[in-house]
Amino acid sequence: MMRHLISAADLSRDDAVHILDTAEEMARVADRPIKKLPALRGRTVVNLFFEDSTRTRISFEAAEKRLSADVINFAAKGSSVSKGESLKDTAQTLEAMGVDAVVIRHGASGAPYRLATSGWIDAAVINAGDGTHQHPTQALLDAFTMRRRLVGPDEGLGKDLAGKRITLVGDVLHSRVARSNVDLLHTLGAEVTLVAPPTLVPVGVEHWPCDVSYDLDRVLPKSDAVMMLRVQRERMNAAFFPTEREYSRRYGLDGERMAKMPAHAIVMHPGPMVRGMEITAEVADSDRCTVVEQVANGVSIRMAVLYLLLGGNEPAAAHTRTEESK
Repeated sequence: MMRHLISAADLSRDDAVHILDTAEEMARVADRPIKKLPALRGRTVVNLFFEDSTRTRISFEAAEKRLSADVINFAAKGSSVSKGESLKDTAQTLEAMGVDAVVIRHGASGAPYRLATSGWIDAAVINAGDGTHQHPTQALLDAFTMRRRLVGPDEGLGKDLAGKRITLVGDVLHSRVARSNVDLLHTLGAEVTLVAPPTLVPVGVEHWPCDVSYDLDRVLPKSDAVMMLRVQRERMNAAFFPTEREYSRRYGLDGERMAKMPAHAIVMHPGPMVRGMEITAEVADSDRCTVVEQVANGVSIRMAVLYLLLGGNEPAAAHTRTEESK
């Protein structure tokens, strides 16, 4: 494994499949009475969050604790950052404390890369989302969920997503999840299509390894998985579509549209969902929707990433077997 995880584009096909396979081993830990492995005992991991987060922060914290790491949670609000402290000074403070890994979420695109390459800190850096740029562990947990649902937990070991057709719908312009998924799914052999209003399609998207469509109804019958993206109003400084009702009519997923999908196809969402706009309650609560699975799979994926970056010269299964024998 590489030293840091900054972008989904940095992962080779073998890297990605290795992480997904390791996550399958980690998922078995969640089924045991004591959900703990000693793999990172004595290691210190800092969750450095400059943006608000619920799922990602809690997911990383759960993963770290299940691997027996010492965890420090840092939130920008209420810290010296609110007094004007720079990222460099924060990083050097953490370095003085001897941390082994930093999980960073930042509003500025490129902040995790800067932290990893600046020499300010000698620790593994994991990007938990930076601006509108990347969110690699989200892409990995999405791919893990797709492989489990479309191929199978055991049947999928060692396999990628070759030939699967994945559709991402919504606010692509502001979505780091969309960028990360396009990169990773292409690496794993999937065929990706973006569906969005023209105003929410990024400049230069023609150079991305995917197709672009403006007609959701035409794409749905050919999709193995449909991922709805949240409209990120907090990043918008203009009117990108006329009304919420108009957006929902053309790009929202309801029961009628879901019925056009193949019988095996799944509905995904990175969360948080805006029910009634990009997805209806009928779809969000259906058996075909994997939102809750994605949250659970996020812990397994983040355990796998932390283990491979910090721990593991030996297969994760060795730790699992050791604990099960006790």
